[in-house]
Amino acid sequence: MSKEIWKPGNMLYPLPVVMVSMRDKKGSPNIITVAWTGTVSTNPAMVYISVRPERYSYSIIKEAGEFAINLTTRELARATDFCGVKSGGSVDKFEALGLHACNGIHVKAPLIEESPINIECRTKQIIPCGSHDMFLAEVLAVHADNKYMDSKGKFDLSKAEPIVYSHGDYYTLGTKLGKFGYSVKKK
Repeated sequence: MSKEIWKPGNMLYPLPVVMVSMRDKKGSPNIITVAWTGTVSTNPAMVYISVRPERYSYSIIKEAGEFAINLTTRELARATDFCGVKSGGSVDKFEALGLHACNGIHVKAPLIEESPINIECRTKQIIPCGSHDMFLAEVLAVHADNKYMDSKGKFDLSKAEPIVYSHGDYYTLGTKLGKFGYSVKKK
């Protein structure tokens, strides 16, 4: 076996890439792209996002204590990248990208209407982790766009064409290989 040895780093790729939306104390909306996010617990439903403290959005999320995670798609790929490289301190990203903000049920943070899934979150704890701080959050509500539901009322991920992030690049997800338990299912 021939493998290179690298310095310690994060090689858990691909990662989900999401747009996190929030509202500052003046009522102005903002969006930041986050690739360090994931599930923490099912019951209670909890997620996390990790954000660098020097990012413009960091203090807004910290002060508001809430945010929305918006899943990204092939259609939202350009907006996803834009929201990761442009600062909300200098541009209204909703306006610049032609995105539409809609209201959540439990949070003041705007939801991105064009996203197939919006997750309303309330911060429970902020954990300093080095270069990033982790916002551990309780999920208050999930909004799923009806156009991505199949005939059985299940969210059809393939219809949404979600994107992922891998080492500086964006990719769409490919072909379904199986479902949970398929490896041991009796034929």
